[in-house]
Amino acid sequence: MTPRDYVIVKIEGEYAYLREIDANNADDIFIALALLPMGVDVGTKLHYEMLEYTVIE
Repeated sequence: MTPRDYVIVKIEGEYAYLREIDANNADDIFIALALLPMGVDVGTKLHYEMLEYTVIE
């Protein structure tokens, strides 16, 4: 899988909705907050590579 950058657009309960940055027609994906770095919030930008999310910026 290729590296991708996402931004958190919504958090509902234990899940975060991510939108791929620079993707024209990408649907939002949702992922458990437990799989994301601590302290993320709406607007946080994430980099996904090698099955790991890291905060960017």
